[in-house]
Amino acid sequence: MSVAIHIARPAYRCEFGPDEVDAIAACNDEHGFAIVRGSITPALVDEIKADIMATLGAAPLAPAEGRCDLAFIEHAPSLMKLLEDAHYMRLQHRLLGSEDLVLHRTAAIIRQPGSPPIGWHTDMPLLPPTPQSANDALNFGEWPNGMWYYLTGSMPELGGLAVIADSHRPDWAPPAGYILSPNRQFLHRAGDPAVHGGMEVPGTVQLIAAPEDLLVFATRTYHAANQHLGSAPRLSAGIGLRPRQVELAVPWPLPESARRFIAATPPHQRRYVDGYPGIVADWRPEVQAA
Repeated sequence: MSVAIHIARPAYRCEFGPDEVDAIAACNDEHGFAIVRGSITPALVDEIKADIMATLGAAPLAPAEGRCDLAFIEHAPSLMKLLEDAHYMRLQHRLLGSEDLVLHRTAAIIRQPGSPPIGWHTDMPLLPPTPQSANDALNFGEWPNGMWYYLTGSMPELGGLAVIADSHRPDWAPPAGYILSPNRQFLHRAGDPAVHGGMEVPGTVQLIAAPEDLLVFATRTYHAANQHLGSAPRLSAGIGLRPRQVELAVPWPLPESARRFIAATPPHQRRYVDGYPGIVADWRPEVQAA
């Protein structure tokens, strides 16, 4: 099913150069997102794309299939290069309010042509008293959950990213005719139990970006992805860091893949992996108890 695409540009500036870290942070604070033009080189784009294809694209994909690697950096030497990029790290330091940062989580996604839209959601819903999933355990901090590169470009017809401007505020209420799920994670049309994927929601901003551009969005920003109407796989990847002083007690032992990754990290980057939790994507409390 096709989704109508509406492109409206904000009246305020939301696109910045890599050096404009204060302006990027201010836009993210005020409106819940920002676009950083020319954040990485075309050569690094190609390296990250190659790492995605070596992992997620190693086995044939069905038409319209999507795959996600939630521990991508463990298999992607290219992504570690971002930690050596002065502009990128200066922005991370500014957004997170600390210069002592630790790898928190990473991901890569491949979406085949024809893949359906990803409905409106936030990565920071109301959390249960105790974690019930890996996302509950990791998505809790007041730092940007969105630091993404759409390595084949972000455009509406190519499965690109969209956000609802200003939806990052804790007291944000959806527009008339829409409701949030009880835990505030998903947006629905009133009376429709399905997660809504349409791009007509008031406040929608389509993030138009080149492969070298960084897409930033805040902790609670509601975001969605368009249906992929292109002819080639859509590739994206991102890194999440956290300040070292933030206490983290994940409810799983460090996975073996994470142990190997940490052991193989060169000394000059070891500070970034000291405290890396890895992820057990299918973790549930009952699995731990068993």
